Amino acid sequence: MSPRVPDPLEVDALLDDRDTRVIVCCGSGGVGKTTTSAALALRAAQRGRRTVVLTIDPARRLAQALGLEALDNEPHRVAGVDGPGELHAMMLDMRRTFDEMVYAHAEPGRAESIIENPFYQTISSSFSGTQEYMAMEKLGQLAATGEWDLIVVDTPPSRSALDFLDAPQRMSNFLDGRMIRLLSAPARAGGRGLRKIVGAGFTLFAKAVSTILGGQLLADASAFVQAFDTMFGGFRERATATYALLRSPGTAFLVVAAPEPDALREAAYFVDRLSADDMPLGGLVLNRTHPVLAQLSATKARAVAEGLRGAPLAAAVLRLHADRVDLAEREDRLLSRFTSAHPAVAVTKVPVVAGDVSDLDGLREIGALLAAGDREPAAAASARRLRSAR
Repeated sequence: MSPRVPDPLEVDALLDDRDTRVIVCCGSGGVGKTTTSAALALRAAQRGRRTVVLTIDPARRLAQALGLEALDNEPHRVAGVDGPGELHAMMLDMRRTFDEMVYAHAEPGRAESIIENPFYQTISSSFSGTQEYMAMEKLGQLAATGEWDLIVVDTPPSRSALDFLDAPQRMSNFLDGRMIRLLSAPARAGGRGLRKIVGAGFTLFAKAVSTILGGQLLADASAFVQAFDTMFGGFRERATATYALLRSPGTAFLVVAAPEPDALREAAYFVDRLSADDMPLGGLVLNRTHPVLAQLSATKARAVAEGLRGAPLAAAVLRLHADRVDLAEREDRLLSRFTSAHPAVAVTKVPVVAGDVSDLDGLREIGALLAAGDREPAAAASARRLRSAR
């Protein structure tokens, strides 16, 4: 039985659709989400859209590929897009984004006291889920400006690719009324109250206790929640708005995976979760595939190689081709297993490229490959030959 051929993911149609305002690239770590996000954003700009890409802790070479010295919490325009649109890039600064939220929601005169509070400084830098929540908060800020035709989000590298979906609710639950009432009455709660919190699994408190004396911790916590209490409604409102934005028809989730069992297993789990939450799924990007370069079976190639005893170089090439065919067939079987379980998910394949993506030409090539799927366009093939010649 031949492997099921999935429907193609029409990347250019997605980028050209003016109703598409947000693309979220998600998946397990190490599958190329950041490069995929940047390549999509660049291609959208080439095709006429004013685009911003929000990356999470990218490698320094990505900033260099975009022609920027560094990325920070504000969008910076990328030069050399070679198209009618614009590309801007930024990197999430978790603490600065949290501070911006405090300034936006705090009553006059209270923002500084909150930000300077040691308890707040611990929460804003080490609370589980803060990075994921702040990524979604920054997305909400960018969308609220109305400045961008398209926002591309590279989700955080986390132990679970689902963390960012849960982050707004997790943050909201942490800051709920019961917790605020407990911490705002340290004298009444006393040490037993703090021990109860630690026992409940809040590692934030355990870390704080190790660096701040117990009594000082309670005083800082009490001062923090009393100043923060008036902001709580704004935080919950923003969490709700962020989740609504993720579920809106103008958002498209692209699940990024590599042709490996673990990555595709997590991709399948992610697709199921998106479906369960009624999130708009755009499709699957299968990165670093190994398509065959000639229509010659592995068995035939090895048989011919055995007969070329006087031509060792030709025999070696044939054996390499046979190994490539075996690898491609293995990847096709893995993808077929995924598509059999998720037949409605469109797929685009991105062949592995030689070397790092270190400049805009490299990102353009990835963008062309994303749009082409299995059909490598002439422009990408020419770019590949040019880069190999260099």
